[in-house]
Amino acid sequence: MTDAPEPPPIDLPAGAALPPGLVLRRPTASDHAGVAVIRDWWGLPSTSALPYVLPRLFFQHFSDTSFLGEDDAGLACFLIGFRSSADPRVAYIHFVGVRPDLRGSGLARTMYEAFFAQQAAVGCLRVDAITGPGNTRSQAFHRAMGFRVTGDAELDGVLAWRDYDGPGEHRVAFTRALP
Repeated sequence: MTDAPEPPPIDLPAGAALPPGLVLRRPTASDHAGVAVIRDWWGLPSTSALPYVLPRLFFQHFSDTSFLGEDDAGLACFLIGFRSSADPRVAYIHFVGVRPDLRGSGLARTMYEAFFAQQAAVGCLRVDAITGPGNTRSQAFHRAMGFRVTGDAELDGVLAWRDYDGPGEHRVAFTRALP
């Protein structure tokens, strides 16, 4: 068995700065268990479906397009994203988390912009993402990042796709063109 190729370096956008002491790197399969802290970060019950929406396979197969940040306090942030194999012109940001004490530091913006640049460099023309209709903080962030919202119905006062992930699992879908 041969060793996996070295993951590509992470190029930060011009002028971007990480919080002091934070190191951004590519995630590995061994990082999967550590992201369970997202339940605490988001105030989710320990019985939440997190393992079903962020399984280990993302850390095994999309590490070259994803980011994970650590500092002296441990896990600080992560972005799990990938380029579509069905349409290589499209990339998708699947899951993002920033530790509560680092929110507002520009860390999520820096990860998104690094992802945009990396995907544009390989020919992607668009980045997509989703969130729930009740997640107004995520919706505001995506709009501020230049995403536009798509949907087929107004749900909870926002345009969303009804039953996107199954019955009653509505989602707000975002799309953003890349330069």
